Amino acid sequence: MGKTPIIPISAKILAVFVCLLLLSNFTTNFINVQLNQSQIIRLTNQILVNELKDLYTNASNQFEIYKYSQDQDSAVSAMKESITKSLVYDDSVALAVRPDATLLFCQKTGSSFPGFVDLGALKTLKQNLTDGITEGSINFSANGESYLGVYKYHEEWKVFLIRAETLSDLRRDSNRVFLLVTAIIIVLTVLFLFVGLLMFKNIFKNIRTMTESLYKMKASQKMDLLDLSGAPNDDITYLSASFNALSSTINNLLGIFQKFVSQDVVKKAYSDHVIHLEGTQRELTILFSDIRGFTYMTETLGNDIINLLNIHYDRTIKTIHEQYGVIGSIIGDAVLAVYGTMNTFENKSLQAVKSAWNITQVTAELRQKMIEKREKIEETRSLTEAEERVYKAVLLDVGVGIDGGKVFYGNIGSSEHMTNTVIGDNVNSSSRLEGLTRVYKLPVIVSEYIKNEVEKVSLQYKMYEIDTVQVKGKTEGKTIFFPLDTTLYSKEDISKYDIFAQGLTAYYQGDWKSARQHMKASGLEVSQVFLERMGNKSAPEDWSGIWTMTTK
Repeated sequence: MGKTPIIPISAKILAVFVCLLLLSNFTTNFINVQLNQSQIIRLTNQILVNELKDLYTNASNQFEIYKYSQDQDSAVSAMKESITKSLVYDDSVALAVRPDATLLFCQKTGSSFPGFVDLGALKTLKQNLTDGITEGSINFSANGESYLGVYKYHEEWKVFLIRAETLSDLRRDSNRVFLLVTAIIIVLTVLFLFVGLLMFKNIFKNIRTMTESLYKMKASQKMDLLDLSGAPNDDITYLSASFNALSSTINNLLGIFQKFVSQDVVKKAYSDHVIHLEGTQRELTILFSDIRGFTYMTETLGNDIINLLNIHYDRTIKTIHEQYGVIGSIIGDAVLAVYGTMNTFENKSLQAVKSAWNITQVTAELRQKMIEKREKIEETRSLTEAEERVYKAVLLDVGVGIDGGKVFYGNIGSSEHMTNTVIGDNVNSSSRLEGLTRVYKLPVIVSEYIKNEVEKVSLQYKMYEIDTVQVKGKTEGKTIFFPLDTTLYSKEDISKYDIFAQGLTAYYQGDWKSARQHMKASGLEVSQVFLERMGNKSAPEDWSGIWTMTTK
């Protein structure tokens, strides 16, 4: 995860288990060897004592023979021969050491014996003898080896009879057993490790499934349920089931959160895990849509107006989200949408214009369904007066205004409650443009900002200038445009707007006579606005082409 490796819990448990198992086995084996070596040394010491007794007895017998024959060499050879059979190790030795460190004899297996060179041990023997101690244990060194043995002073030969074995010889068999047992432990551990892996793989299968699912959830930024099919009835499965319960609760909360909060805020909450009271100035596009004749609808439908609004918004909001717009607010019959916050690669104004036409289309489809339903009823009877009022009320019609530019966009409120909002003159302008759709009898009206942005990237929408107006509260005129969708209008309709455009040019120039001729020839509803405005009059002397609105 990032630069941190994720180690399976089964591997950690198995590693700890193997380490403890090896440590336990090696420690037990080592202690066993040490105890065995102590036992071997003890038993060896008993054997050496018995062999020393035999050697001492034989030395006494040979001394008697020596006194009789005066043949020391034969007596010494006989003593050496008597002890030879008991020298079974590589460095077993039997000595007869005089107090002056010279040897009466030395019988040894393996390499030669350099003599009794351990003067410290000899000093101890002589001190013991002075103290009246004539026998006991002895440790000495020779040929780089440490010897363990027993001794007994022979008064007649005037020598210390010593029978000894090297510690290395005594430990060699124990060490061989230790290495053999160690090898067996390693082999068995490897075998048990393999078996353990298979067992842990099955035991922790649920954890592995849970971990993989969590990785996928983190990557997709979406909570999901863990698959518990075939899971055993253990505490891990209980943990997974508890997670599923928590996941379901969180999914419900997220679903509610996503319905009440704009998509860009949801996305930021997922990525940053926190939402602050903050905002920035950004260049965005604002769409404002409003239902016409809403007061009449409310008076006629009563509480049923909520059901109708929900049907309308279900289609409208879907079309806005399809073009990556976010819902800024819903106020009764009006919806405010913001484009450019989702950081898509498409032109934000083009997205807004597409949404505007989609809103008018889904509203027209809903009206057509109402018309078809009326026709079906009228096949058997006429509508009552009350039904006629309801029918007129449900024939939804909308106007859409779009503007864009620099606005403040962010979160305002307090740490206890906050809301995502957009603030700026262009927000108010989009609302006023929507209001102008009622005046000019057009479904969609956009500002010059939107016109310029859309024309950079698309030829689908032909921007017809409608008027230059000075809305209430403003000191300058604002040019407004109708974004005609060439895929929805026929060539004949488009030609009518071309004629209207010629009349508008004449209107601006103050040639109202020519303007009236073109406006009448176009046959458009929007032309009627100008025909009523001009009447049979001529343009005023100070005519600037800007029409001042007296209402918002």
